[in-house]
Amino acid sequence: MLDQTIGFIGAGQMARALAGGFAAAGLVESEQIVAFDPSETAAEEFASLVDDARLMGSNAEVIGAADIVFLAVKPQIVDVVAQEVSGLLGPEKLLVSIAAGITVERLTSGFGSDRVIRVMPNTPCLIGRGASGYTLGPGATVEDGETVWRLLGAVGVAFQVDERLLDVVTGLSGSGPAFVYTVIEALSDGGVRMGLPRQTATSLAAQTVLGAAQMVLSTGEHPAVLRDRVTSPGGTTIAGIQALEDRGLRAAMIGAVEAATKRSIELGRG
Repeated sequence: MLDQTIGFIGAGQMARALAGGFAAAGLVESEQIVAFDPSETAAEEFASLVDDARLMGSNAEVIGAADIVFLAVKPQIVDVVAQEVSGLLGPEKLLVSIAAGITVERLTSGFGSDRVIRVMPNTPCLIGRGASGYTLGPGATVEDGETVWRLLGAVGVAFQVDERLLDVVTGLSGSGPAFVYTVIEALSDGGVRMGLPRQTATSLAAQTVLGAAQMVLSTGEHPAVLRDRVTSPGGTTIAGIQALEDRGLRAAMIGAVEAATKRSIELGRG
């Protein structure tokens, strides 16, 4: 268990997912979690999810109470928050930003501290199945990195990457759940078109995606190898794969990651 107090500037969905995951994993007690959000609704939802977490009256109070401060706000208001709390983050405080696209350099200059870690989580953290990337700022220690790795590991898996690749992580796993939801919806639509009830089609589609993903993770084999094993000559699967290739699914998915990555870079420029 960690002995640090963890604070959240912003109490939205991702903050709730992380805080709830940290507490559920036993890394911290709920009393070690503090948060502030100007939205009463967001603050109340945070408190209802994380029993005994303390709601503070301002961002400054969060920084004063916490050892590790998660910056969990929209990238468009990071500069506003930085101006509000500038000078309050002493060297004893670790700032962990989950604001998409906001670079380490921008964080250090805006908040006046180089003890920062930039993180890109994703929404499956809500159910403990997240995929996160993180990079250490110039003042972050090895121990800081290990602490953040432990915290993120409580809500999924985490990989340390060079900052130049963190926008790619944003485009792939940060935005990726929405891409997969679209795939599941499309598979379900196909089932409905061919006669299945909607609920049955959606359940089959979601379980198929879940099972296929687990096969990739469990076997460690390339997806193409696993695909080839279920693709019989002249069978149904190869007919479906040809339809996917004819309609450009592969190019569309690659393009989606590229577009999301570029948007993350744009957000970082302000």
